[in-house]
Amino acid sequence: MFPTRLPMFRTKSVYTEIEPKKDGLRILATRGRGRGLPKERYDVWMANLGPSEQLRNEFLLGKISWPRFSVKYAQELREGGTVDRRNKKIKNHGQKFTLRLLQHLARSQPVTLLCHCAEEETHCHRHLLKAVLDGTVR
Repeated sequence: MFPTRLPMFRTKSVYTEIEPKKDGLRILATRGRGRGLPKERYDVWMANLGPSEQLRNEFLLGKISWPRFSVKYAQELREGGTVDRRNKKIKNHGQKFTLRLLQHLARSQPVTLLCHCAEEETHCHRHLLKAVLDGTVR
């Protein structure tokens, strides 16, 4: 039988102190791993969970607002990829299965979503990813 408790997601900067019991599974959710970042800072790197380079750059350059970035990032997490275009019957539906897997894992252990942004940064995609996984953002 599957655990029934609610998923436990946390967010942190990848540079913040590692707390093994509190952090649980540490997922680096960025397109780039970061030059010189020791692999001990995270358990798994899931580049597909980071915003596209174009979207990230548009926000960092001030071309789009945080609310617009938030909407577009949530859309990116759900859009189908090239695999879907090549298959008529069986679709991957973007990140749907990856997000479900993370939700399942977070029911049995904490899952910490990591990014290169500073710990106190409020406009970071890791917070949006957590909201999507928690079901508070559609």
